[in-house]
Amino acid sequence: MAESTFSEHWHRVADQRIALRPTVQTRRQVVRGEKWFLVQEAFNNHFFRLSEGAHRFVCRLDGRRTVEEVWLLCLEQDPEGAPGQTEVIQLLSQLYQANLLRGEVAPDNARLFERFEKRQKRERRVRFNFMSLRFPLFDPDKLLQRTLPLVRWLMTPFGAVLWIAVVGAAVKVAIEHAPQLRDQSEGVLSPGNLPLLYAALVFIKVIHEFGHAFACRRFGGEVHTMGVLLMYFSPVPYVDATASWAFRSKWRRIFVSSAGMIVELFVAALATFVWAATGEGALHSLAYNVMFIASVTTLFFNANPLMRFDGYYILSDLIEMPNLQVRSQQMLRFLTERFLFGSRSSVNPAQSRREGGFLAGFGIAGAIYRVWLFFWIALFVSERFLLLGILMALYMVAMFTVAPLVKFVRWVAADPHLARTRQRALLVSFGGLAVIVAVLTLVPFPHRFRAPGVLSSEEFSRVFTQTPGTLREILAVPGSTVEKGAPLLRLESPELALEIAAARAELGRAVAEEERALERATATLLPLRARREVAQRTLRKREEQQRDLIVRAPHTGTWAAIRVQDHLGQFFPRGHELGAIVPSQFRFSAVVSQRDAAHLFSGNLHASEVRLAGQAEQPIIVEDVRVIPAEQEVLPSAALGWGAGGEIELAAGDRTGVRAAEPFFELRATLRATPGAPFLQGRSGRIRCELTPQPLLVQWFHQLRQLVQARYQI
Repeated sequence: MAESTFSEHWHRVADQRIALRPTVQTRRQVVRGEKWFLVQEAFNNHFFRLSEGAHRFVCRLDGRRTVEEVWLLCLEQDPEGAPGQTEVIQLLSQLYQANLLRGEVAPDNARLFERFEKRQKRERRVRFNFMSLRFPLFDPDKLLQRTLPLVRWLMTPFGAVLWIAVVGAAVKVAIEHAPQLRDQSEGVLSPGNLPLLYAALVFIKVIHEFGHAFACRRFGGEVHTMGVLLMYFSPVPYVDATASWAFRSKWRRIFVSSAGMIVELFVAALATFVWAATGEGALHSLAYNVMFIASVTTLFFNANPLMRFDGYYILSDLIEMPNLQVRSQQMLRFLTERFLFGSRSSVNPAQSRREGGFLAGFGIAGAIYRVWLFFWIALFVSERFLLLGILMALYMVAMFTVAPLVKFVRWVAADPHLARTRQRALLVSFGGLAVIVAVLTLVPFPHRFRAPGVLSSEEFSRVFTQTPGTLREILAVPGSTVEKGAPLLRLESPELALEIAAARAELGRAVAEEERALERATATLLPLRARREVAQRTLRKREEQQRDLIVRAPHTGTWAAIRVQDHLGQFFPRGHELGAIVPSQFRFSAVVSQRDAAHLFSGNLHASEVRLAGQAEQPIIVEDVRVIPAEQEVLPSAALGWGAGGEIELAAGDRTGVRAAEPFFELRATLRATPGAPFLQGRSGRIRCELTPQPLLVQWFHQLRQLVQARYQI
């Protein structure tokens, strides 16, 4: 409590006589049941959120009383809610840096002007960021005021019902045309489609930003800046709708943040109807590109809370945690200072342990996602513009590696909060760095690769009914091992029994007539002999059909029949499948891509396991692995290709579903029988092959080199 109430730097601000500038406005907001006050500087449109105690302190700064006098007054009136000296120093520092305070002497004004110039330079550096250059063009506020009556009706309950109906109908159309959508997506990045794709991007982003602007103006917010943003070298419009932050209702703030995506989805729904109703042509392709841009940008950028776009502000208002990114960074800094460096003066920005865990997780997830997204954007750009991709890669290294490292070194070496624990901070930092480098470069980690495949067997056979009949008895338990010729099922056919009796009677009559003809030596002997032979063949056929009522195993193996006991008493026609005889030895035929093919012939392939689809929790041991030493193009099964939902890309124009787009190597593994994991012909899965353990840095370098070679053929 003493650490938060008193500060060793208090003497630097205690005698200052300062006050807020006249242009500063304050608005009250309620967050999680607590009163907060939003301080807004109307000239520069900057916002600061103050607690009730901090706001009470700031409002008493009138330029006549000193900071210490005001603080003592607040402490006397509200000992529990008054800010501590450390909080006062941080608060005054933020207001001072934002040029929101005025002093009573001229030198103070000079310093304020100097800080204003520095702040302007910082804003210009942010505006001309290498990856997001901003160019303000005009003030759209008057235009919005004049045109707002034309679109106001869309922001009503009627507009919401209309939006739901249109978007719902478009989703239905998209589901019905899913195969066509999937086929057309393969050419979305082709050179001929890029102009239409960019035109759709600009169109979608224009209506997106106007959606934010109209929603903000609808609730009284002012929008004074609209311009062009070069996001990753692509010109897109942007609008400054930060005036919505001052709205008291969080639902209004959420609506303003969501308005751009709402408009996007509505226009994408209209484009879906156009796409479905038109044939091949420019309008058809443009409608598809509008649909594609609206979905991709919404998923990876706007709706994603890990990026500081619409989804970030929506999440911040929903959970009522303002300044999520800043507070998450403060939380990670606090955890580092408190638990690694041992600094007790570090202030926890979270109000509870649960909130602290969320902030820490959000900060880590956001950093990882930004690196991942930027990495793939750089790869995509470099495929078309190699020099530009190299510049982006260098920028990524500088932004995500060099700059954070420099900031970290400055923090550990010069931050005043670490003055008492600097020796421990340096020791932990350099020691931790040494441990990380040693782990990445020296410690072997499991090294493996996975490949899709299917179960197959040369002796696999299905069991069918040879004679129609009613199933009366199960002679072999499904799942048991049976020998060749072993009885499996018994069928019954009263009709066949009658036919056999009739055939025997017919044969007896034919024999009797033939014998009588022999005694009389008549000329009808030959026809009677032919009649007897026909009767004999008919009887033999019926007796064979009767023997086929006992269904037998065609070869040795495992009798597999699914829920055959449920069919007792059921009549089956001839040719009905009853089950299958599967051998005890199965092989798993896996498709190994060119990326992993080098491991097959390196001599360090070790024990493996297979996991089948639908029962991934049950590993199956591999007894033997054999590699077919020749490239192949025909898949072992169509189930592995894209056409049947597999993960292997098929060759362009292939209609068989088994010709791969790239050559591959086949790996055949003999599997050990595993209880609880039935082997079925054609069942798909994945095989995991263990390699010689290697340090993580070696594995990552190898994967990066393969990625570069595959994309740039170097």
